[in-house]
Amino acid sequence: MAGKKQFDMDTVLDAAMIQFWRSGYAGTSLDDLSRATGLNRSSIYSSLGGKDGLFLRCLDRYAARYGDKFDAALSRAADDPVAAVRAFFDVTLGRIADPAVPDGCLMAQSVMAGPTLSPSVAEHVKELFGLQRPRLRAALKTGGMSDEDAEDFAVHVAAVNQSLAVMGRGGASPEELRAIVDVTVDAVARVRS
Repeated sequence: MAGKKQFDMDTVLDAAMIQFWRSGYAGTSLDDLSRATGLNRSSIYSSLGGKDGLFLRCLDRYAARYGDKFDAALSRAADDPVAAVRAFFDVTLGRIADPAVPDGCLMAQSVMAGPTLSPSVAEHVKELFGLQRPRLRAALKTGGMSDEDAEDFAVHVAAVNQSLAVMGRGGASPEELRAIVDVTVDAVARVRS
């Protein structure tokens, strides 16, 4: 089709996701997105729904990518809550150590940006951000924790997980981050003993 610009959606979404992750929603302009993706502004609007539409797609992509990694880690250690929590944190520590992605967590940054987001985008961010807790709770219950302990530790592990991303972005060393993980893993082990 003459005049219809073709592009690889995966490449565009990855480039835009990195841009939003690096600069945040408010710090990313349409010109930034155009430079990052190679698309002109009109293509971003017509093909991707503008800045909000592209941001939503990037959030969904991020949540699916890391959600799948968290699910795989938790399922490999399904019968042992201690191993499950360690495997869960290993996903985050691996992401923090990965030089191919920006520091921090796109989801945590996006939650913090809530006041700058449209109400519908802010609501979607909250929904995605809330996915970690039920994922953790289910894994901990499968591993034999009581409902109450599984809920308490799911909240705690999710909070520590976000803290790791913030501290990683703030320059904490891998050793400091591992020490934080070890404290939480030790607490889970004490409940199990």
